[in-house]
Amino acid sequence: MTALFGSPDIAIGMKENVSRLRLFDGPIDLSWRHCATTSDFIADLFALRFQSSRNDYMEVRHSIGYLVNELIENAVKFRAPGEIVIEASMDSECFKLKVSNDVDGENASEFQSLLADITVGDPKDLLIQRIEANAANPDVARSGLGLLTLMSDYGARLAWIFSSADERDRICLETYASIPISQTHN
Repeated sequence: MTALFGSPDIAIGMKENVSRLRLFDGPIDLSWRHCATTSDFIADLFALRFQSSRNDYMEVRHSIGYLVNELIENAVKFRAPGEIVIEASMDSECFKLKVSNDVDGENASEFQSLLADITVGDPKDLLIQRIEANAANPDVARSGLGLLTLMSDYGARLAWIFSSADERDRICLETYASIPISQTHN
């Protein structure tokens, strides 16, 4: 079983020079602090080329950091036990990210249902609808607000590929993202 949600053209991208990090599940269980530390590291690494302009550096670092943190948090929150692989690259036009992890069948099904809702339509309209729905029902567990914010406010293009991982009801989830890096940053 393979299912694709989002922009298919970015789901095939990561062939350039790629930096790869692995977060291993071990004696120190993966947690929220690993998300922030890892996203800060990646944002700093890729924003370095913009250090000649403090404003450009801060803008690029913030955009990359927000994207990476959101996707790693989702991977940590909904993963089945095991490692998370993060791959990142950047060219003059965009920053690309791929986060790979396993999820169980139930989480995969719930996430696919959410993606079916948030990947059709205008992200700005969907974001407003979800904010209003969350205000009316604050107990909603999976709203997609972070993903919609990435698409609406950061111009992120996102894609997800779900494929069978093994016989234990585990699904391999690959999350792809691309955000524009303004031409004025060159």
